[in-house]
Amino acid sequence: MVERYRFILAESANYPIQTLCKVMEVSRSGFYDWKRRPTRNHDRLLVDIRSIHRESRGTYGVPRLFLKLKEAGHTVGRHTVQKLMRKERLFGLPINRKKYRSPKVSHEDLVKQHFTAERPNQIWCCDITQKRTQEGWVYLAVVLDLYARRIVGWATASNMTTDLPMKALNQALMLRGNPKGVIHHSDRGSQYTSEQYLKRQETAGLHTSFGSAGTCLDNAVVESFFSVLKRECLHRQTWTSKREIEEAIRDYIERFYNRTRIRGNGRTPLQSEQYYNQKFARVCA
Repeated sequence: MVERYRFILAESANYPIQTLCKVMEVSRSGFYDWKRRPTRNHDRLLVDIRSIHRESRGTYGVPRLFLKLKEAGHTVGRHTVQKLMRKERLFGLPINRKKYRSPKVSHEDLVKQHFTAERPNQIWCCDITQKRTQEGWVYLAVVLDLYARRIVGWATASNMTTDLPMKALNQALMLRGNPKGVIHHSDRGSQYTSEQYLKRQETAGLHTSFGSAGTCLDNAVVESFFSVLKRECLHRQTWTSKREIEEAIRDYIERFYNRTRIRGNGRTPLQSEQYYNQKFARVCA
């Protein structure tokens, strides 16, 4: 039937539509209904799929790629995107979800595994991870704003002293303009429980919150970020030098994660904060 409609469309400049429909034994209403349907230009769609997948550094699977295609104006179903990606052998990075058991121990915890925030600068979650290079270990400390999951402070070092998270915290305070009353949530590692670090929180006007000792779930949102960072960047190659991996971390956080990589809501962390600021400005106007 589609071939008949295509023939009618091709000859419509030479013959009346009514005559062509009669000859091809199709109804005029059926032809016009087919003509109004959006054209499925798979060639253009494939170009955009390859481009978006490449810009995501090979990390986007069907859900995020589908959102980006909708944003680009494509009227295409998720199943079609899945079929075309499979045909092109384009795949996102698999998510390895770890299960943790939370011991039933009571601790001073202002977050209590409720990882949501109504506004930026309400809750900051902090933690440290590490990655080996051929020159030795590199440690990374981050400060994650819970509202949009934006990394607002980070630092790397060759050793895991209090200075490492202190640099990340100072960067966050500088970037955010020293906001008061922010909940600072972390585990009970020696760097975060040191007198020097606690004093810095106090002078900055932050509210200290600790998760349970040895309980990953109490800081799961940062653990999730570290998992994404390692899956999409750090575990994809062997690192020869500390400087090399530090530059890769900088590029991933500042250029890709905060500004380019969309989350499940279709926005990057930076876009989510900008959306909040615009919405708040309208309410206050």
